[in-house]
Amino acid sequence: MIRSLRKTVPVLGLIGSVSLFSLTAVVADEYPVLPDQLPILVEPAQPSFDDIASMPLPAPQDVAILPEPEPPAPVMINADDLSAPAPPIEIPLPDSDSALAAIKADWLRLAVEDRLADDAAMRELRLTGADRESLSAFYAASEQPLVWVRDGVWTPAAKAIVARLKAANEDGLVSTDYTLPDPGLAKDAAPAQWAHADLRLSASAILYARDARGGRIELSRISPLITAKLDLPQAGDVLARLSAAKDAGAVLVAYNPPHPTYQALRAELAKLRSNQPSQPTVRVPKGPILRVGMQDPRVPLIRAHFKIKQNGKDQNLYDERVATAVAEFQKAKGLPTNGVLNARTIAALSSQPRAVLESELISNMERWRWLPADLGARHIMVNVPEYRLRLVERGDVVHETRVIVGKEQTQTPIFSENMKYLVVNPSWTLPPSIIKKEFLPALAADPDYAARKGYRVIRKGNRISVQQPPGARNALGLIKFMFPNDHAVYLHDTPNRNLFSAGKRAFSHGCVRVDQPFQLAEEILGQDDKWSEKTLRGLVGKGERYVHLKRPLPVHLTYFTLSVDENGALKSFDDLYGFDRKVRAALGLPS
Repeated sequence: MIRSLRKTVPVLGLIGSVSLFSLTAVVADEYPVLPDQLPILVEPAQPSFDDIASMPLPAPQDVAILPEPEPPAPVMINADDLSAPAPPIEIPLPDSDSALAAIKADWLRLAVEDRLADDAAMRELRLTGADRESLSAFYAASEQPLVWVRDGVWTPAAKAIVARLKAANEDGLVSTDYTLPDPGLAKDAAPAQWAHADLRLSASAILYARDARGGRIELSRISPLITAKLDLPQAGDVLARLSAAKDAGAVLVAYNPPHPTYQALRAELAKLRSNQPSQPTVRVPKGPILRVGMQDPRVPLIRAHFKIKQNGKDQNLYDERVATAVAEFQKAKGLPTNGVLNARTIAALSSQPRAVLESELISNMERWRWLPADLGARHIMVNVPEYRLRLVERGDVVHETRVIVGKEQTQTPIFSENMKYLVVNPSWTLPPSIIKKEFLPALAADPDYAARKGYRVIRKGNRISVQQPPGARNALGLIKFMFPNDHAVYLHDTPNRNLFSAGKRAFSHGCVRVDQPFQLAEEILGQDDKWSEKTLRGLVGKGERYVHLKRPLPVHLTYFTLSVDENGALKSFDDLYGFDRKVRAALGLPS
């Protein structure tokens, strides 16, 4: 009789994960089994040779004789289970849509990072190294991999930005300067294409915002005396404002100057572009000055220009109707308003073709971008070509006066700064440029020049300084208004008051001389009753007296050759220093 039988049976899937072990069935007389069961002995795992070799040898006294272990208890299973298939292993998987979306987001982020790391791509997008860092930080912090795209579709904010970029010409900018992404990009386009498109729109929005704040021109190339502090926005700040806005287009256009005169010039530009000139450009020949009652063959040309009905009796007569039309034209152009047809009026009549006027409007709009968006609730505006100073309070002009500005050789600089104090009875220390160009040559020609002018020459080693003490002959007059700046210019009085009657008042060395300065001082200090004009004049002759303002007053020295008056009339002024011509050239506009 066979005493025992051993069989090896492979069993799969008994412990959750896939495993294989031997099942030994032992059949013997001393282990009777039922027909539907077999006793199963599971052999314990044996230590490997390496495990045994690594064990420490026991000391003799530690060796003990252990009893033989009892056989393990048999594990009983059903015979049917041996032929049944192993149950499937269930491994939980994430939802397929969310998994795909996560993968796509990762691809897009990698595509954006790759594009930002590409120097050629950055040059194409006209972005700087600082912009790259700013964009990298902004995109990395964003919840979505792209700013302007969701699920392969442009967001409403993106569409609003594109619309504003296409309409950039309305603000005197150039819409073709802002490259737009492909609007027909397929929804399933490669991540690299969507990343490039998204970054392109971001770059164009940033460039528009900077151009709107004056970034198109390097001001020092126009003149070193133009030192306006441009407020050019940072790339990340632009994207943060636009992406969070309910109306991204409105936010983008708001980077343009908010000032009423800028808006008026913008409206004039739109009107000029929408309507062909209603008046023909007239080339009036040179000739003698014409006044009311005079006869001249040029009069019919002037009548045609202003659409004045011909005088049947004598069409060559320069009558009251013609003179009135000429006077209105002179007022609009900032010329002496006398109705007399002189050389300046003829030149103005003959030099306003549509293209030139459009470029002049755009050039003046550009110079408004040089000013702060917030001029100050109270501020002073000096328009150099107009020879005018205005004190503005909450949008209203509360004081206006004539000024004298720098000569072409000694131009008044263009910038903004805060007035902090006034000096009554000031002394004057001559700037080094005046000492070198005027004082020393005059002293060489006349040894008594300094004494005659009341100057004090102060020597310090090999250097000299020249001062003019307070008094009636002082070049600064009786009062000066100080807004400390790098150009060492300021507003001040003058002993030569007859110069204010001149039509063109460019006589100074760069400072701005003010007509009726004590009236201006009272307006500036008027919120404090103790500083009336009478009180201030009472300080004259008592040495230099300083009066500090309670709050700094912004002063803006500006350069506008076009303006719109309170009646909506467009006025023009001579391009005194040629700045308007240079701005037009820098912008590629006709002149």
